[in-house]
Amino acid sequence: MDILTMIKNRHSVRRYTDKKIEGEVLSALQAEISARNAESGLNIQLVTDEPQAFGGFMAHYGNFSGVKNYIALIGKKRPDLDEKIGYYGERIALKAQQLGLNTCWVALTFSKGKCGAKINKGEKLVCVLAVGYGENQGVPHKSKPIESLCKVNGTMPDWFRSGMEAAMLAPTAMNQQKFLITLSGNKVKAESTGGFYSKVDLGIVKYHFEIGAGKENFEWTKD
Repeated sequence: MDILTMIKNRHSVRRYTDKKIEGEVLSALQAEISARNAESGLNIQLVTDEPQAFGGFMAHYGNFSGVKNYIALIGKKRPDLDEKIGYYGERIALKAQQLGLNTCWVALTFSKGKCGAKINKGEKLVCVLAVGYGENQGVPHKSKPIESLCKVNGTMPDWFRSGMEAAMLAPTAMNQQKFLITLSGNKVKAESTGGFYSKVDLGIVKYHFEIGAGKENFEWTKD
């Protein structure tokens, strides 16, 4: 299945079975992480068979259970780190979905101090992706109206609408959808409108938009 289908099928899952990630699925997931690290300069790491990070009160508060595998989203401290983590982390999450796995973005409801990944000097653990075989496939999240999430000068092109539809399916912290996408000619600006972890959310949203809209139809701008 293609990436757009993965976007439509993937929903956050918080409860996991004991089935191990192994064999070809494990190899393919590790290869995807290695490829995204090489492309981005990040230090994303897969941690398997490690229950401690999701073994405390915060994980219970977040309604997580059975999480023994997670992807630690790590990179060098820099102004655009959070956005890069969102962009490349979502690419990995969708690959995991394609491999038959489930995921959930987790920023606060896990124990950072018990994370099994190696964080080098000058690096930051931004958040993690819980990953594994879910007890279910999750449920779609509710979305704000498209008109409240974008601005268009003139008629909305079909490619832009398709991009927005994909962006509206992006997971965001507490489903806050604190983003605004503006179209002017063929230039598209995506910005955060506040909220916690919204820069991570913005990276996720931008990747979704690219998949829906087609990168050949527009160019990103910061103006």
